[in-house]
This record gives sequence, structure tokens and C-alpha cells, in this order.
Amino acid sequence: MRPLESLRLSWRSIRGHKLRSSLTTLGIIIGIAAVITFVTLGASLQAGIIGDISPDDQRNSYGWAADPDTEGGPLAGAQPVFSQNDLETLDADDDIEAAYGYMPLSTQALVYEGEISPQSDALVAAGPPYIREDTLEEGRQFEQGEREAVINPAVAGQFEEDVSVGDELTIALQGGQQTTVTVVGITDTSEGLSPFEGFEPSPRVYVPTDPYYTEDAAGALPGGIGDEDGADTPMGEDALFLAIVVEAESADEAAVDRAQESAIAYLESDESDAGELLGDDLEITLQTSADLLQQLQDVLDLLQNFIVGIAAISLVVGSIGIANIMLVSVTERTREIGIMKAIGAQNREILGLFLAEAVILGVIGAVFGTVLGLVAGYLGVWYIDLPLVYPYEYVALAIAVGILVGIASGLYPAWKAARTDPIDALRYE
Repeated sequence: MRPLESLRLSWRSIRGHKLRSSLTTLGIIIGIAAVITFVTLGASLQAGIIGDISPDDQRNSYGWAADPDTEGGPLAGAQPVFSQNDLETLDADDDIEAAYGYMPLSTQALVYEGEISPQSDALVAAGPPYIREDTLEEGRQFEQGEREAVINPAVAGQFEEDVSVGDELTIALQGGQQTTVTVVGITDTSEGLSPFEGFEPSPRVYVPTDPYYTEDAAGALPGGIGDEDGADTPMGEDALFLAIVVEAESADEAAVDRAQESAIAYLESDESDAGELLGDDLEITLQTSADLLQQLQDVLDLLQNFIVGIAAISLVVGSIGIANIMLVSVTERTREIGIMKAIGAQNREILGLFLAEAVILGVIGAVFGTVLGLVAGYLGVWYIDLPLVYPYEYVALAIAVGILVGIASGLYPAWKAARTDPIDALRYE
């Protein structure tokens, strides 16, 4: 019997039991679709995050001090230990291009033209380089010493009338203090500008550390904000930042490593204010966006392995379904097998006939599962608003898995059919 003839007979048998064949391949379809959907989402998420890391950001290292046993992302368990003096010393280091602080400030509300929007964590005090030019949709960076702010689209669009560059925005802090800032720039996205802020869109108002953040030794609220005469309060020597950003001379890996080594060596020494505050419980961490992205990728890999494990169970169920339906098919076609053997069909031809039927079922399940997975992945990426990246290598892998599942599940039924005694088969009713 020619191979094409075996395929034709196998396909005729499958078409003769359409509903049964469809249900048989369902487990394979679900398993492969789940894998391709999640891998598509993971690849698209990684591409979206990598696309947000500009060449300028690649030379930045983000640092904080926390208990090394604390679990979580950036700033998990972080304590404010970095002083302005520490930043100025790092800024003067030959291996470091710039160093500046980062401090989120608690707020009660944002007010624009009499309209109040309650916000608890919208205000961020940082150095001007924190707002990179490539992240601005319009306007410019704020300047140190000026009552200026850069806002993101989540803030600009949350009032009845959009906030524009040049408008004034009132910020109400915890404790009742208020300050008015002039908006000088709007970022191009509402997502965080650094790993400190994660990747979820949130309202953000970025202001310069001078004059909007200073603490005295008693831990008073930020100075330069609550003064009745509106005068600026200069940065205090005891102002402590929750985190710092260390900028290397270039994005070269060696330059970034030198900047990190110099920063950690100084900050952990007795010469720094941070070194005196670290104690035995805190440890300084300096990581680039790429390092933090790798942590995210590790989490995605773990989740992907979990999904693959679930999909493997589905594929096992699917293969059992194919084996079961093929055994039923062998029983139903016992007399047909006897007739084929009586007219000269060899055992290998009977084996090939039933094995081809099992492989076709596996390939059909793989093809439909792949299509379903690609469509589901596209819809998920579209809904989350990420760049679409298809893992084409998984498409080829899905077809290969379908063939292997078909072979593995159809081998025993095909072997059983091939060993059927032709005399007993012809007697079978």
C-alpha cells in the first residue's frame, strides 16, 4: 500500500467520525494554545520593557538600602540613609558622571483651577537628570532651586480641563501644607520613568529636590513648602533620600561596573553618612534597569514553566484520548483489517495505516492549538497595549509535539491492529 493511499484511508476514517475526532484533539489544542499564548505575552512584555530602556537609562544604576532578606522589587523594605553630602561626594568621583537623590512624598490632593483630585503618592522629588529628554512629550526638565514640575499624562488628563505646559498646579501635602508649582514639562507616558516606580501607569508630579525636599534632624516634613511667606527653604544637611541614581560616564558595561563599585565602596565606608546609618541590618543594592529586567524575566520564566507543566498535563490527557479512540477504531474495523490482510496487506502496511491516523489527529490538534494560541496572544497583547512579538520557534515546536503525541499515542493501537489474526478478523461481527 502506497503512503498516499494510507493517508487517504486514514483521513476518510477521521472524517467519518468528525465529532469524535474533534473531541479527541481537544486536549492537545488546549495545551498547545496555552503555551503559545503565554509565551507570546511574555515575549511581548519583555520587548515592551526593553524598548523603554533608552541608551541614556542604560548607564544609570538605581540604589537603595534594605535588609538583604527582604523579598520584593526595587525599594522593598528600603530605608532613607543617603544624605546630600553623600550625593555631592559621589558626584565628584572620577568614575561617576552624576549622582542624585530620589524621594517619594506623601500627598493628599492635587488642585487645578479649583478642581480637587485626591492623590496619596503622586509627588516625587528627584534630581533634574531623572527626567530624561527622551521621556518628554513636550516642555523641558525642571531646574534645581525653581518651583517647577514635570507631570505625566495621568495627571495632565485627570481634570475636567487638561493641564498644559505653563499652567500652575497646587499640591496639598499630608499635614495641610500646600505649594504651587509651574508645569514645565509633560512626559510621553504614564508608566514609571525608572524601576523605582514599576511599570503600572500612575499619576506622578516630579519636582526638584531643592527646594521641595529637606528634613531636619527631628524628621520634620519637607521644608520650603509650608512657609507662610512662601520663601524657599534651602536643602538641609540632614536631608535623607530613600534612593539614589548613579550615572556612569557611558553605557559601556565596564563603565557602569566602575561607577557601581566606586559608589558602594564610598557609601559603605565610615566616611559617608549612609555608612553610619546602615548598621548591621541594612545593605546597599545598586542595580541597572537591565539587572531588574532580568529579575522580571526570571519570574516570567518560572511562570512559563508552570504554564508548560499544566499544558503538559493537557497533552498527556490528549494523547490518552487519541490512544483510546484509536483502540476503539481498531475494534470497529476488525473485519476491515481481516479483509485487507486477506487480499495481501502486510503487517507494516496495517501498522502505517493506523499510525498515520493517530499522527493526523495530533497534527490537527497542534495546528488548531497554534492558531488559537496566536489569536489569544494577539488579543492579550492588544488589550495590555504591548508591542506584538510572536515566538515563531514555538510554532514549529507545536507541530513537532503534535506529531510526537500522535506517534506515541497511536503506536500501541496500530501494533495491535497489525497483529490481528486475519481468520479471527473475518469471523468478527
